[in-house]
Amino acid sequence: MSMAKGSNTPVPTAALRVEVGWRSGPGVPDADASALLLVGGKVRSDSDFVFYNQPTHSSGAVRHEGKRDTGGQVTDTLLVDLARVEPAIETVVLAASADGGAFGQVPGLYVEVRDAGNTVVARFDSTGATVETAFVLGEFYRRQGAWKFRAVGQGYGSGLEGLATDFGIAVDEPQHTPAPTGRQPAHPAPPSTPQAAPAPPPPPTPPAFPATVPPPGHRTAPAPPPAPPAAPPVRLTKVTLTKSAPSVSLTKQGGTSGAMRVNLNWEVRKQFSGWGSKRGRAVALHNDLDLDLCALFELADGRKGVVQALGNAFGALHQPPYIHLDGDDRTGALSSGENLTINLDHRDDFKRILVFVTIYEGARSFADLHATVTLNPQHGAPIDFSLDECTVPSTVCALALITHTGGDLVVQREARYLVPQRGVSPQRTVDHAYGWGMNWTPGRK
Repeated sequence: MSMAKGSNTPVPTAALRVEVGWRSGPGVPDADASALLLVGGKVRSDSDFVFYNQPTHSSGAVRHEGKRDTGGQVTDTLLVDLARVEPAIETVVLAASADGGAFGQVPGLYVEVRDAGNTVVARFDSTGATVETAFVLGEFYRRQGAWKFRAVGQGYGSGLEGLATDFGIAVDEPQHTPAPTGRQPAHPAPPSTPQAAPAPPPPPTPPAFPATVPPPGHRTAPAPPPAPPAAPPVRLTKVTLTKSAPSVSLTKQGGTSGAMRVNLNWEVRKQFSGWGSKRGRAVALHNDLDLDLCALFELADGRKGVVQALGNAFGALHQPPYIHLDGDDRTGALSSGENLTINLDHRDDFKRILVFVTIYEGARSFADLHATVTLNPQHGAPIDFSLDECTVPSTVCALALITHTGGDLVVQREARYLVPQRGVSPQRTVDHAYGWGMNWTPGRK
């Protein structure tokens, strides 16, 4: 049963699954879940803000897990382990922000808290929204050594930026100079009468002692240490690729230098059972699941190859192919999914890169998996997209194609499930589909 606005209920001090959900449809904006960890009503620093661009809190107590769409019902998930929340933290705020519209256009908005047994322990259905573009839906708070959940339902008309700054987050967003109105001229009018030139400044008073020599008996205090550099403000911008808008130019985003991290994380559509999988996802029934993130590359000089865990072909970041795969996360203990890094300082050495994923063991297809791909360039906005539901017996999926043409780097969402023929490897299948033309031999980890 849904809670009334302002009501509260006890929740277990344990790992909880928080789902922000709504119904999708034509004209319905996208929405994003986020969390803020507060002391005295404010964050201690920007690192206490957990959202799509900063998905994991340093304590590991809160993680943003991403979206899934099941038959028009969309959920964006946060995992909150209250037992790991630092003692100084008093409140964990659960929020949502609309992307491309207002919450008056988002039907069926709710926040739901589930325990490790998948039992709903709290639910708040938010109704009556109009022009709000961000909402604090609920919050966990400490009371006499225990945790409670409160249904809040506080709206903001200034989006995620307004919500974040209200809790003390420094936001890095472009500032726009207001256009001049009809009441104010675009340029100031010249003065109607000549103005007298300013009087010259008086000569400086000579020092009692030469500037380079301290007075007798004077002891110079040591210079204070330089202040530590301020942390960069949080960036709220992102690019989400969809079927209708499947590509983006890294060049236009300013993301053509530095390292670009490519992350794949996933969720098995099974009962939630706490932590213990890739990025803390629920894989109680598939704890032997092993997905491998891979990349086919073709360099400008014609060299081709693959970066993958199979055969220990992990690549290199500062020499060809300028692509490096992190250590294979075969058990889920790394809690970060699969990651590879592309050195965009060598963008002119690339012709094309195809990022794909294979099922090494633990499942016969992607049918039960929900996966999210994030490309996070060192400069420019992060790029993310979700995979469609798999309806074929696929063990290999082409994720994204990065091409370098005419000085422009373009990321194309593929999200293409492929079905290998009997006796044909997933790698050879994706090679054939994209015309890479390589020779393959059996390999193992």
